[in-house]
Amino acid sequence: MLPGLAHAQIALGDIQLDVVSDGSLNLPGGFIFDPMPQTELLPILKDLGQSADVLTPPCNVTLMRHGDRVVLFDVGSGPDFTPTAGDLLASLEALTVTPDDVTDVVFTHAHPDHLWGLLDDFGDPLFTRASYMIGQAEWDYWINPNTVDEIGEARASFAVGAKRRLEMIEDGTTFFNDGDEILPGVAARASFGHTPGHMAFEVRRGGEAVMILGDCIGNDHIAFARPEWHSGSDQDPETAAATRLSLMDQLSHEKTRVIGYHLTGNGVGYVDKTSAGYAFVKEG
Repeated sequence: MLPGLAHAQIALGDIQLDVVSDGSLNLPGGFIFDPMPQTELLPILKDLGQSADVLTPPCNVTLMRHGDRVVLFDVGSGPDFTPTAGDLLASLEALTVTPDDVTDVVFTHAHPDHLWGLLDDFGDPLFTRASYMIGQAEWDYWINPNTVDEIGEARASFAVGAKRRLEMIEDGTTFFNDGDEILPGVAARASFGHTPGHMAFEVRRGGEAVMILGDCIGNDHIAFARPEWHSGSDQDPETAAATRLSLMDQLSHEKTRVIGYHLTGNGVGYVDKTSAGYAFVKEG
């Protein structure tokens, strides 16, 4: 691999998953922490070694290869969102994968760091041979012309950018709902709250599974330590908290391996139940 391009590989029978880096984000701590009880929050962050002021989460994109399919789960930020991200093409190149090789693109949700990599430097679709898949509820939300006025000023640019990009791929897009098998061995899992139609994906072969989380568990510190707390990064904080709690319970009980888009390192690990809450156990 090229320096700095996080990489992990998981084999599930004849399915190969690679986790590649789109870079990272640089966010103010308040983006997540502002709604939380500060007197309880700060000691937890200190114990976990996480700054309350700055967040620098990685952006981990999952590539799946199965038979003649080359599938991307989300496409990163592209050139227009933040200078610290947009590394996906270089990461794919290190695996000798080009945009023309990609047969399918599956979206967890339509926030900029997951969707805006859809276009190249000239504003044209990058994955010219791919078919696209997105949850029906997520599509309906972002394509709605009223969303830009209802989402709030801080996220208005998200709505404008999402609608423009999704309209460009509408003819090549199919929609799915909770529980649908969208590809052989891949089932959609409703994980609403971070966005109205956010989806995770369970990739399964036999008795072994990996859950591609997207942002329904959005960080490796406070989301695990206090999953019930509302996060400023979630569009519907109450629903997102309920989603986290349900998923944490399932994933820790079943010992399912996870890939988290913003979880530390390459995002691969397990959810462990602790006496106080949960913890992310990084693999590798």
